[in-house]
This record gives sequence, structure tokens and C-alpha cells, in this order.
Amino acid sequence: MQGSANLNIMIKAARKAGRSLVKDFREVENLQVSMKGAGDFVSKADIAAEEILKEELLGARPNYGWLGEEGGSEDGADPTRRWIVDPLDGTTNFLHGLPHWAISIALEHKGQIVAGVVFDPAKDEMFYAEKGNGAWLNDSRRLRVSGRSRMIEAVFATGVPFAAKKTLPATLKDLARLMPECAGVRRWGSAALDLAYVAAGRYDGYWERELNLWDIAAGYLIAQEAGALVEGVRKDQEPLETGAILCANNAIFDGFARIIRES
Repeated sequence: MQGSANLNIMIKAARKAGRSLVKDFREVENLQVSMKGAGDFVSKADIAAEEILKEELLGARPNYGWLGEEGGSEDGADPTRRWIVDPLDGTTNFLHGLPHWAISIALEHKGQIVAGVVFDPAKDEMFYAEKGNGAWLNDSRRLRVSGRSRMIEAVFATGVPFAAKKTLPATLKDLARLMPECAGVRRWGSAALDLAYVAAGRYDGYWERELNLWDIAAGYLIAQEAGALVEGVRKDQEPLETGAILCANNAIFDGFARIIRES
């Protein structure tokens, strides 16, 4: 797909930061790591990647605002637009040498996500979308959600909360109800890639609670543009405001949502 100037800026920035992360990933055992919270690590690689993204994105659009996982929030001269960035979604995977992590970049305009990029450097997979123009993988593959219509054939993804989070009991109840009704549940440790995989038809649905805006902003749009229905874990929740998200293809959404919302 031939994207807009902003999308091309996002893709270029993601690739540049991805090269830096891949280099560090090869030497993951030598990274200096500090604790940021229970079970939530931040590495030199994470911070360096955000610095690259900030330099590239704000260098190209200096008037835009900024929200980054590591660097916090900054207002821009243009109050209607801001970059929303997670430089390394799946940090724990990265630090354990597991090749499943991603860079997530979203562009917000007047409170709406209008462009999103999720880049998996380890597999060289670039998922991207612009509002109204569909979702794509790398240069030419149009993304569509799966066509599965039977819950018993569907595979779902989620994140199982670690000790510092409050929603572990709810997630365990979800799993107890859902797993007998489906073909399987995966927990791969990257919300951005979970949403991108729903868009690609690799997963049939995904849900999770207690996420941050930078975790899901890009993937939210990519999944929607690929045909997924995206709502809150509760119907009255707005995912980008609450961090509680539920998405699936149209055929199984109602049955899936009913099971998850029983709690």
C-alpha cells in the first residue's frame, strides 16, 4: 500500500529503532537491567529505542505532541496531533532471549487513532494501517481477520497478569470458562502483536485488562481496519481509555464476548 507521508515517517522510524533493538537482542545477556516495578523491566535497549523514535518522529513533525512509555508525555504546538509510542512491547520476552516483541507507533488526531504501525524486527514483519485504508503486512499483503465461525475451532490470545496487577483472579475465571469452549488460548507476552495477529487471522480473538494506551493504540486500529470488532471487556468500557480490550472477528465476537463478560 502507498501510505501517507506520516505513515512513511512512522515506518522509517520503526525500522531504524528496530535495527538498534536487534543489535542489542543479540547481546541480551549483557544488557544492564533495572527494576521498574514488580515483574516489569526496563533496559538500556528500551530507552535507546525510544530516543531513536523520538528523534525521527518529532524531527519530522516537531509540532506534534508525544506520549511514550519511557519518556512520558509532552504537549506539542499542534494540540490536535500526538505520537503514541511503545519502543519495546514485550520487554520481558526480549530480556529472556525470546524473539517475540515489537515496536508500536500510533498517530492520534483530535482524539482518534488515524495511523498505526506494529513492527516485529525479529521476524521482519511490519503491520500497519491508516484509518479508512485497510491494514497491511509488509509491502503488499492486505490483512483480514479469520473467517472461523465456530468457537470450538478458534484460538484466542490474552495476557496473564503478573503479581503487581489486580486482575489475575478475573483472568483465571475467564480462562476457566473459555478454554473448554475453544481450540486453545495463547499467552505470548506482547499486546501489540496479539492485536496484529488478530488482524492477520492468526488469532481469532484477543482480550486483556490493565493495559496502557501505548500498548494497544496502534494494534487497535490495525485490528479494526482488518475487520475485527473491538470493544471494552465490559460493553460500557472504551478500550483506549480503560486499557481493557476485547476483539474478535465478526462471526465469533458475540459468543466470545458473552463468555468473557460473565465475570
